[in-house]
Amino acid sequence: MTVMERFANAGVVPVVVLEDAKDAVPTANAMVAGGIDVMEITFRTAAAADSIKAVAENCPDMLVGAGTVLNLEQCKTAIEMGAKFIVSPGFNEKVVDYCIEHDVPVAPGCVTPTEITAALEKGLKVIKFFPANVYGGLNALKNLSAPFVGVKFMPTGGVNAQNVGEFIRAPFIHAVGGSWVCPKDQIAAGNFEKITQLCAEARQAVLGFEIAHVGINSADESVAAEVAEQFENAFGFAAKAGNSSIFSSSEIEVMKQPYLGKQGHLAIRTNSVEIAAAELVKKGYTLNMETAKYKNGRMTVVYLEQEIGGFAIHLLQK
Repeated sequence: MTVMERFANAGVVPVVVLEDAKDAVPTANAMVAGGIDVMEITFRTAAAADSIKAVAENCPDMLVGAGTVLNLEQCKTAIEMGAKFIVSPGFNEKVVDYCIEHDVPVAPGCVTPTEITAALEKGLKVIKFFPANVYGGLNALKNLSAPFVGVKFMPTGGVNAQNVGEFIRAPFIHAVGGSWVCPKDQIAAGNFEKITQLCAEARQAVLGFEIAHVGINSADESVAAEVAEQFENAFGFAAKAGNSSIFSSSEIEVMKQPYLGKQGHLAIRTNSVEIAAAELVKKGYTLNMETAKYKNGRMTVVYLEQEIGGFAIHLLQK
């Protein structure tokens, strides 16, 4: 899996500020325990280089990189210490060129069409957007994504536990950056359990799982119509017929013929089918890729091979 794929699957790339390198490994381990396996250690402190080295040498499950890289010297130091990627708040051509030359993924900060064009000319497809809350947030990113088709953004600044799901749902967002999952005061206090909790909460907010609808298998179309009519007579759920099913309200789907699942199926809505799919594969589930559907290159539907309680499970993009 590439670095950028790890970013996308994580959803959140935490911006970590460490005042003391001794806290680097415990912080990394706490984050992994909370379900986030990517961290951007910023060069805002003198402890950055040693912190990167400590994580790179002692935390094999953590993908560590350097952030707030302002010049070529910092870039070289970070890579020497074991940084697997470089993130900078602005577009520094020397830094970008060095990373490309040495095959190190780089995400420079770009907020204007001119800066984004400069990144594209270097072959970059994923860029940082910082500070997102100052430069227009999601609305600005939506407008920028229209002419810059194929560019994915990593907004940082103003992203938090309350709005991260809204960002992740947008098709032009690759991942988000943020420090709310690893506050520096909690690190300094050695409160690593709190960091694990915040990471776990952020992970759930990224996934945003909720039940979309229940699917009921029927023998044929006439039986499906009878079932839908019963729901309408009993509860006033108006029937809406489609090609393969009849919806009795938006929460009940009556299939016109037997489909996946002994009992039927459950649709689970999520902020990102692709992130959710990767998470479930990590937990041992298998995807039925024959059922996958895509829109503009983004997976929007896919079933799991496994059933739960006799129900087939499919993910559905919000």
